Amino acid sequence: MNVEERTLRWLVDKWLAPTPTNPVRLTRCGRTNSSQTRCVLAQSSTPEKSLAIFFFRHDDGSWRVFPPAPPRPVMQAYAGMG
Repeated sequence: MNVEERTLRWLVDKWLAPTPTNPVRLTRCGRTNSSQTRCVLAQSSTPEKSLAIFFFRHDDGSWRVFPPAPPRPVMQAYAGMG
């Protein structure tokens, strides 16, 4: 995946294909409660259909249609004294 394919603009164009007669409305959702992840709601509607997709910002700066995985517990081993 190249850098351009990680932008919110590229994903909105890919998934919703906005046009001058069928624009997309973006609404910032703030941060999700559990992980403080930023998300955006993209909405598009025509007389025939209505579509809404949530996009989530990942730690690497990319936007995706799925939320990032929550942080997992980490266990470390320390070398013994001796």
